[in-house]
Parts: sequence; structure tokens; C-alpha cells
Amino acid sequence: MVVLAAVVLSFLIKTFFFRAFFIPSLSMADTLKVDDRIIVNLLIPEPFGLARGDVIVFRDTKNWLPETSPGPDRGLGGVVEDTLGFVGLLPEKSGNYLVKRAIGLPGDRVTCCTAAGQITVNGEALNETYLNAAEPAWVQPFDVVVPPGKLWVMGDNRNYSADSRAHRGADGGFVNLSDVEGKASVIAWPPNRTGPVDNYPGVFTGVPAPRTAD
Repeated sequence: MVVLAAVVLSFLIKTFFFRAFFIPSLSMADTLKVDDRIIVNLLIPEPFGLARGDVIVFRDTKNWLPETSPGPDRGLGGVVEDTLGFVGLLPEKSGNYLVKRAIGLPGDRVTCCTAAGQITVNGEALNETYLNAAEPAWVQPFDVVVPPGKLWVMGDNRNYSADSRAHRGADGGFVNLSDVEGKASVIAWPPNRTGPVDNYPGVFTGVPAPRTAD
């Protein structure tokens, strides 16, 4: 009964409040590294709102991820691992999910770049202190206005992130707010990296509200 209660409680928490994910790629380094396990707050963007700078996990409904061939049969161990992931006792593999930082909210104008190579949001140049300092980001010019119900997202490791910039041919590169699973709140594993996932609110403090049509 104790084990059953623990499984049910874990499933409810994973379904309605928090969910664990495994980071498989370099696109968010150094904020998130390969093999990090993160805890995602499912109460964002609903009922609590999303903010610029939040690191979000979203469903890949627009086929951003490359197709992968089925791996070898993992046998009983694979079945057990998938079951534990389903009930929330193990972090889920991020096979159909992506993790990026929200840069533009609905109505925002996001551009690249200033003469200094900075992204601007509603005319305010960003000092993106979360970027991978080991490798300056390549400049990929764009100028977009985020439609209602959408987001513009980018990875912190810009040169290795196939984010909104890389998918402008499909729905403008925007992510549906309805596809957002939640906000990455905590790195839970490995022990030497545990701690909160920073959304760097200071980077966006000077960003004005988007202009409205006359």
C-alpha cells in the first residue's frame, strides 16, 4: 500500500505540478549541460504567467527535431525505465520536447542585431549574460514581431541551437504558447550542479511594453 501510494502521488505530482526531464544536447550550455536532470514547473504558463528570460520546455509539434530511427530493443530494462518515467519516478527522455529560453512574448518585436551584435526586444538592446561565453554567437539577422499566442525562443549556446532562427520557414519560427509544458526551475542532478535555473530578469528590466496598433 505504501509503494502504491507513493506511485500514485508521484504520478499526480508529475501530471499537475512538476515533471523531471533529461537534457540530451548542448543547445542550452552552459546554463544546462548534457545529462543534467531538470525539474519543470507545470504551473507556468498557466495559471502563472511566463516572463521573458524563462527557460521553457515545449512539445515539438512543428517537427523541429530531426527524425531518428528506432533504437535497438531495450528489453525488460527499457520497459521498466519507460514505466518509471511515465509515473514520474525517473526523468523523462526529452525525445519529443525541446528546451530554450523565451526571448520574445506576444506583441514583442525582436531583432538581430545591433552594431555590437546584441539582440533587441522592443528597441532595447539586451546584455545577455547567460550566453555561452566560450564562443561568441554568430550573427544571423532577423526582425520579427511575435504574434498573439506565440513565443520567440533561442538557446543560450547560440551556435549550437536550432531554435526560432532556424525554423522561420515553418510558422515564422514561433512556438505556440499552448505547446509549453512548463518552466525549467531547478537542476536536480548531478549533485555538483544542483540549484535554480536563473531567468536573468535583470537582462530584460529595461525592455518596454510592445507597441499597440493605433
